[in-house]
Formats: sequence, C-alpha cells, structure tokens
Amino acid sequence: MTLFAALRLPREILFGKGQRHALPMVAARLGKRALICTDERFAATAIFAQIHEALNAASIEVLIYDAVQPDVPSETVSLCVDDAREFGPDMVIGIGGGSCLDMAKCAALLLSHGGELEDYYGECKVPGPVLPVIAVPTTAGTGSEVTPVAVISDSGRTLKVGISSPHLVATAAICDPELTMTCPPGLTAVAGADALTHAIEAFTAVRRGTDHTLAQNHVFIGKSALTDHFALLAIKLLGRSLEKACKDGSDEDARADVMMGALAAGCAFGTAGTAAAHAIQYPAGAVTHTAHGLGVATMMPYVMNYNKRVCAAEMAEITTALGLASGSDIEENAKIAIEEIRRLFASIGITPTLADLGLPLDKLDWTAEQAFGIDRLIKNNPRTFDLDAMKRLVRAAYDGDFAASAI
Repeated sequence: MTLFAALRLPREILFGKGQRHALPMVAARLGKRALICTDERFAATAIFAQIHEALNAASIEVLIYDAVQPDVPSETVSLCVDDAREFGPDMVIGIGGGSCLDMAKCAALLLSHGGELEDYYGECKVPGPVLPVIAVPTTAGTGSEVTPVAVISDSGRTLKVGISSPHLVATAAICDPELTMTCPPGLTAVAGADALTHAIEAFTAVRRGTDHTLAQNHVFIGKSALTDHFALLAIKLLGRSLEKACKDGSDEDARADVMMGALAAGCAFGTAGTAAAHAIQYPAGAVTHTAHGLGVATMMPYVMNYNKRVCAAEMAEITTALGLASGSDIEENAKIAIEEIRRLFASIGITPTLADLGLPLDKLDWTAEQAFGIDRLIKNNPRTFDLDAMKRLVRAAYDGDFAASAI
C-alpha cells in the first residue's frame, strides 16, 4: 500500500509541568502587544495574575478580554474585536478551556480580515494568515490548541457552527498539566471523554486516498498513517489515566496523561476529522443544552457498534492500545474495545442514553435528520448511512438498546 498522510500543526508545541512559564519568551518573538482572551473565573486566579505579571516583565503590553462565555456566542466575538482594534495587538493569546481558545482564533481572524464572523462559516473560507495565536489550555479535552477549527454559537441558528481553515491553527501551543489540577471531576470526565471520542473517530474514519488536491481543498481528509499514530497514542494515554484523573485530581501523572491524550487526539482529528457521534451530538446538544463532550461520549459506544462490521480490524487495534488484547481473533478484540469504552464512560459518569441526556422522544426523527444532513461528518464515517439507518441508530441510543445499534 502506498502511504499517504497530511498534518497541519502549530509551529511550536510545548508540553510539560511548568511550561506556562515559557509564555513570555514565546510571545516576545511575535511582538510587543498581546490581546488575551480568557474567562472571568480564570482571570481572577493567582496563576493568571502571575502570567500577566510575567508578560509585563517581558515588556509585552497586554489587553485582557475576560468575558469569554461557553460555546462562544458570535456576538461576543464582535465585542472583543471592537475593544481590541484600537489597541492593535501583534498576537492573540487564548488561556482557558476550548471556548477561550476558539475566541482567540476568531478574534485573530476578524482583526486580520475584517467582515462578520458568518462570512467564514464552513470550510476553507479564511482567505489568508491571521494574527499569530498562542493557545494555553487549562482543560484537557477539545484539542483546540492544535486544531484548525473554531466552534461558536449563533443565535440565528439552531446548531453550533464551525469555522474550519488551516489558517486557524495556532502558532504555538503551550500545554502545562499543572493548569488542569483544579479542574473538577465532572469537567475532567466530560472533557476527557470528548478527547477519547476524538481519537476513536479519527482512527476509525474513512481513508480517502492520495489525491494531491484533497488536502488543498478540504480541512478534514480522513485517516492516514500520521493521524493514526496520534490517535492510538491518545487512546493509550486516556485509556490508562482518564478514570484515575477523575477519581483523584491531584494525581500529576494521570493529569499529564490526560492532557497529552487530548493534545494527541487534537493532532489526529484536526486532519482526519470526526464522524457520526459528533454529527448526532450537534442537534442533540442543541435541544438538551448539554455539554458537547457529554453528548459525543454518550453516542460513541453505539456508533462503534454500528461501525464494527466495517472496521473491526481498527477496533481490534484500539483494544491493543488499551492494553486489553486477547489472542488474535479480530472480532472478539473489537467487541472488547467497545465494551471497555462503555465501561470507562460509565465509571466516570457519562450519560448512557440519549433519553438520560434529556432528548425528548418527539425530537428523535428531527435529531436523525439534522445529523444525517451534516455531510462533512457523515461522509467521514466508515460505515455509510441512509436516513433510515440514522434514525435506527438514534432510536437505539435513546432506548439504550445496544444490540439494535449494530443493525
């Protein structure tokens, strides 16, 4: 087989305990004026005050926007940019969870190219490079520090929308596991389950071939030799440490594994893409107003069971990455992988069904129709769908009928 691979990653990735202290040196190479996007909670912490002081000591003037909200309402991006235009930043620093990093990407985009955020919805709509972004995550889940995607909510649309472009990849990602030590168990679980779902969907995504125009015209191009490497690393690290990190947030080794797992999963899906679990979460999450990570993790075992007939070999490799391989029977090992993901998610409190997530019975067909219409995700799923198949899968996940999800 001819190898094919593509990756788009930050120019610099720094990972490890205390790496946040490198931020002033990294920023100083990019300019002297920085817009910081964070939220009110983190802006009030002693750690943020230390970061601010260190940037000032490095002669970097800072403008702080500390009103980032969950899911980044589109109108808040405009407010942030309006505040920052006169300041004229040389770079944007996102510090916080995925929403803070996405806000930083969106602010850098509008400061560079103007217009309205909706001008860039979709894939490959960003016309050129944006202001340098430094991403400093304080949670371990979205992988936004290394991905070409910013997800926002638009009050004029039912579902969240994304802006996908290689130009949105951060210039630098600084990942310090110490910043996640105070993350509460519930958020640790949901974020970590999101990362594990990213890794599984990237590893089991379709393989699209070697067309030289593919990576030039599309952001998500399916699995490849390099995305597989990162996906399996993420599965290994999250499989062995997510449960530990949820049970004991002071476990430094577990926190480091989970943050590295989220980073590696972002490296994988940022090029490979995600699939059906994400497609179903978008409408289900819009109706239930539940966390993205919770919704995709609820769906993941059902989607794995649906896909098993066409990618049992990949699922058997997942079992090996989880350290649970038993003999050489591919089908049996594929079943082990699915059961372990079900067990792991149950152990950290992930909702087991769409009914428990709060999805109303009368919204099942609508959810299936909306999910089926998200072509960029559905075409990435290894087993094809028609609308009836999607409706059956959504109903199985609502009822908790695991066996029916394979039909």
